[in-house]
Amino acid sequence: MGKLVIVSNRVASAAEGKSTAGGLAVGVLDALKRQDGLWFGWNGKIEDPAQAGLSSYRIGRIDCATTSLSRGEYDTYYRGFANGTLWPAFHYRVDLSRYDPKEYAGYLAVNERLAGMLTELVDEDDRLWVHDYHLIPFARACRRMGMRNRIGFFLHTPFPAEGVLRTIPPHRDLVEALCEYDLVGFQTRGDAQAFIDYASRRLGLPLETGGMLRTRSGLVRVGHYPIGILPDDIQNKSKARSRSKLVATLKQGLQERKLIVSVDRLDYSKGLVERFNAFERLLESYPAHCGQVSFLQIAPPSRSDVEGYRHIRRQLESTAGHINGRWTELSWTPIRYMNRAYERSALLSFFRASQVGFVTPLRDGMNLVAKEYVAAQAPDDPGVLVLSEFAGAADELANGAIIVNPYDIEAMARALDQALNMPLEERLERHGHMMQLLKDNSIRQWRDHFLADLEPEAIAA
Repeated sequence: MGKLVIVSNRVASAAEGKSTAGGLAVGVLDALKRQDGLWFGWNGKIEDPAQAGLSSYRIGRIDCATTSLSRGEYDTYYRGFANGTLWPAFHYRVDLSRYDPKEYAGYLAVNERLAGMLTELVDEDDRLWVHDYHLIPFARACRRMGMRNRIGFFLHTPFPAEGVLRTIPPHRDLVEALCEYDLVGFQTRGDAQAFIDYASRRLGLPLETGGMLRTRSGLVRVGHYPIGILPDDIQNKSKARSRSKLVATLKQGLQERKLIVSVDRLDYSKGLVERFNAFERLLESYPAHCGQVSFLQIAPPSRSDVEGYRHIRRQLESTAGHINGRWTELSWTPIRYMNRAYERSALLSFFRASQVGFVTPLRDGMNLVAKEYVAAQAPDDPGVLVLSEFAGAADELANGAIIVNPYDIEAMARALDQALNMPLEERLERHGHMMQLLKDNSIRQWRDHFLADLEPEAIAA
C-alpha cells in the first residue's frame, strides 16, 4: 500500500506542529504519525508568483510540502470565493454571501495549480484525503491530469440545504465536482442527506445501497463521519495546567464567583452577540446571579481583511461595553471580553476552572470546543455544557448537554440559570455519559472509519 496524502488549504508550520491548536491539524498529524504520509497545501504566505514553488520540511516524522499564494490568488481564491461566498452560504448567512465570477474563476485556477503541483509528488498507489470547502474542485482537477488514485473529501463545515445552496450561482458545478471523489464525508447525517438530496434531485443521480451515488464514471460513497478529539489527552493537559499561575490569576479575579466560559474564533457564525444578550437576560431575569457570576469570552481575531469580520468585532465591543456599563459594580465586571489568542493548554485549564461552557453557534459543522470543554472537566466536579442545537456536536451530546436554540435569548438565559444551579449528582451523570461517548468516538475512530471507507473494498462490500 502506498502513502497517505493529506491535502488541505493550510499546512501547519514546523513550529505549529509542536503545539497544534486542535481540529483539522490534530486529525491530520495523528493520521500521518501512524503511517508514511505527506501533508500538502498552502503555507500561509503571500508572495510573488515567481517564488511560488514547493517548499519541504518535516514535523517529526511527517513530510510536508507547501507553496505560497500570489496576492491575486489570495484575493480571488481565499478571501474571495472561499470565504466571501462559500463560508457564509454554508453557514446559512446568505445575507453576507456575495458572488463574483472572477473570484470563482480564481478559485478554480488555484485548485488546478495545486493539483498540478501535487501530481509530481504522488505515486499510483497513494491515497488522497482532501479537506474542506477551499478544495471542492480538487479531485476534478486531479482527474483531468490523469490521476486515478483513490481520493476522498471531508467537509468540516455544514453542507446547506438545497434552497440555501442554490444561492451560490455555480452550485451545480460545485456538486458535480464533489462527485469526482470516491468518498465524500460530512460531519452529520443531516449534512450528508442534504448532499444526497441535491445530487438525486438536481443531477438525477441514482442512490444505490450503502449510501452510494451512481455517476457516469462510477460510484461515489457518501457518509457522515463526526470528527472527535482525544479526550484522555485533553483531560490530562487541563489537569496539568489547573494549578498554573494563569489559572490562579483568573480565580483571584473571580473572588469565588462562578465562571461561564466561551472560546470562539471571531466569526459571525458563532452567535457571539446573541450569547452576550443571553447573559444580560440572565442578569435581568435571575437577579440572584448579579455579582455572583462572570462571563469570560475569548474570541481571537480572524480574517480581519474581510468586512463581515470587522463588523462583528465592532458589534461585540459595543455590546460588551453596553452590558458592562449597565451592570458593573466596583468589585465585579460581568463580561470579560478577550479579543486575543491563548495557548491551547491555557484554554483547557480555563475550561476546567469554569462552571459552565457556553457554546452556542448559529451554525457549525461540529464545534470541537464543545467536546474539549467536556473532556477538560474535573471528573469529580464537572461543569455543565450549554450547547446550540445547530452545532454538529449536538447530535452526539444531546443527552448530556443542555441544548438551546441560539435565536431564543430567553431560553438561553434559562439554560444558564439551570446550569449554574445544577446539583452535583446530575452534573456527574451528564458528564459521565458525554465522556464515554467522546472516548468511543475519538478522532482516531473518525480517521480509521473514513480511511476504511475510502478503500475500494468498501465500495465492493
